[in-house]
Amino acid sequence: MMKIPINQERLARTFVQLCEIDSPSRKEKGVSDYLRKTFQDLGALSIVEDNSAQETGSDCGNLIVSFPGNRPNQETIFFACHMDTVEPGCGVEVAQTGDIFTSRGDTVLGSDDKSGIAAVIELIRILQDNKIVHGPLELLFTTCEEIGLLGAKALDCAKLTAGYGYALDSTGIDRIITGAPAANKLKIEVHGIAAHAGLHPEQGISALCLTANAITNLRLGRLDEESTANFGLIHGGVATNIIPDHITIEGEVRSHSLPKLAAHTAEIQRTFQQVIECWPFPPSLAPTALEHPCPSPLPPDQQDVNERQALDFSPSVTINVQQEYPAMRLDMSDPVLTRVQEAGINLGRTLEFQVAGGGSDANIFNSSGLPTAIIATGMDKVHTTDECLDLKDLIRLTELLFAIVIA
Repeated sequence: MMKIPINQERLARTFVQLCEIDSPSRKEKGVSDYLRKTFQDLGALSIVEDNSAQETGSDCGNLIVSFPGNRPNQETIFFACHMDTVEPGCGVEVAQTGDIFTSRGDTVLGSDDKSGIAAVIELIRILQDNKIVHGPLELLFTTCEEIGLLGAKALDCAKLTAGYGYALDSTGIDRIITGAPAANKLKIEVHGIAAHAGLHPEQGISALCLTANAITNLRLGRLDEESTANFGLIHGGVATNIIPDHITIEGEVRSHSLPKLAAHTAEIQRTFQQVIECWPFPPSLAPTALEHPCPSPLPPDQQDVNERQALDFSPSVTINVQQEYPAMRLDMSDPVLTRVQEAGINLGRTLEFQVAGGGSDANIFNSSGLPTAIIATGMDKVHTTDECLDLKDLIRLTELLFAIVIA
């Protein structure tokens, strides 16, 4: 097994420093500035910030850092990490108990994805300090990954000279992601008619009831061995005594199969449209008309307007479907995978090669013609305030990156 001169204290210190720099999505400039100075001090050949901020709304662009290498005729590879974290991610204070890093307070730790960044920085320091022979390297740091892979989507991949690379961004350790699903993002708006829920409920059409009727007729969760669907956001209503006339729900469909992705998305669209077309519901499902226990406070003319409006109005639905990201699938014979396999062998490790259920910047890079495998960084319980990282896993990640570079 090869001996790799990792400075464990320095690696831990770098990780803590990164985590304690605020960088929620669209506010990554603090990390970007840190990386600029760090890599300038380490003798980077070039540090380029692109103009993606115009598209993402971030306070900085994606960062591309190049190191020339010193091995003749060696191909260029890249390592990619994202600079942003999910909320709550401001004011992070890192606690270290033994080898375990956690957050001290009510924030995430930020190991997603600062574990990857810390490992890359230590990798470059090892190469420079020990004058290790290696090929040219490109380091890519993106913005706004956590809110839709926006930085990667806005990246001009022609700015990279590498033919393939690795995105450092997954839970677990010694785990390589070779495939991930495509996803469609859905925003559905259901329109009904408002009315006083106590005085004139029969004059309203509840957008909430229509939405609920559609959702109860949908298949959600795991749809098949390749596909999932979920609705996670719902907005609407103004008061408990007003029938809601506008409900918006947002969700997604994911699948490793593009035909299944299209079919499952169409099923959701069709279900909502059928609910709207079937209104008014059959008498057995319709609410019973009530005698008003007290006179309406509205003037007679306004009562007539409301009744005519209820009679003339039909509910409607607007469905917006956007591709969130394309699928990725690598073959075990692809150079990007054969190289990491060789690195694992040289380390005496058994690496796990898996297909995952989540999307990442790697989906975008692969769709742009840059074969990209995802390497797990040791992060655990991400996107929660219980997030943690084991220093031993961060060391194992750095060792694997080193073995890839010198393979």
